[in-house]
Amino acid sequence: MFCRIVDFDHHNVDKVSKPPHRRVAVKIGYRGGSFHGSQRQPGRRTVEGDVIRALDSINSTVKESEHGLKAASRTDAGVSALGNVLAFNTSIFDDASLLRALNAVCEHVHFLSVAEIDEDRNIRHAKCRYYRYILPKGDLEVDRMREVAALFQGVHDFRRFCRDEGRGTVIDLLSIEIHEGDVLSLDFHAQRFLWNMIRRMVAAIEGVGRGKVPLGDVVRALAGEDLQFGLADPNNLILMDVQYKDLEFKSFQDPVLERKIEGEVHRARVNLLLHDSML
Repeated sequence: MFCRIVDFDHHNVDKVSKPPHRRVAVKIGYRGGSFHGSQRQPGRRTVEGDVIRALDSINSTVKESEHGLKAASRTDAGVSALGNVLAFNTSIFDDASLLRALNAVCEHVHFLSVAEIDEDRNIRHAKCRYYRYILPKGDLEVDRMREVAALFQGVHDFRRFCRDEGRGTVIDLLSIEIHEGDVLSLDFHAQRFLWNMIRRMVAAIEGVGRGKVPLGDVVRALAGEDLQFGLADPNNLILMDVQYKDLEFKSFQDPVLERKIEGEVHRARVNLLLHDSML
């Protein structure tokens, strides 16, 4: 019996064995005023729409139907983010190159850090979500606001503090912290939030702080009584971070991103100077 010796082309073997893409989770930041929310909407500019165009532009996936874009959290029109998370497939295997390429072609979404994930990972399953709502101090009674904020902490049925979308409304609200400075910062932590939940809670907290809402009304609403307190302005709400137990996100120095952020900071300072001069 004779053995036939075959000369393998190792270059072709590498090409065949190398996967066509990998799946990554990327933390992103954006100013909510630039978009009609984060989710794709026909005929409207959204965060996901801009990201899809950016992925197509850098040829990050073979074709649009294979990017598998998923978001960790949905944000409404006007709501900004510093740490929302998107998961998608990419044919770019170098983390730094991926972030720099996306930042170079996407004007109003900033790609901040990246972690490689398994194909079947559901990015919506997070350990904690952290939101911040910013209010002017004005004549608000902060002690009263802290008193009503404490009512929301813990496990409650928040059906009177959300927009109905057919999901369970019992939430374990881990904490609400109110920090005083030039403005009031209300920090919310929970594994998940309901649609409009934070904006409805803020409306109630602010109403109590202004003396327009009795504390007892909030107690009765949490108990299930049909009471409404309004909906706070989305432009003051920021999704600060989405946190996971076992993901380590890596960031890299990116001159393009730095120039973009410096430009936005400059425009914000000009607007601040302009409005300060009007007072």
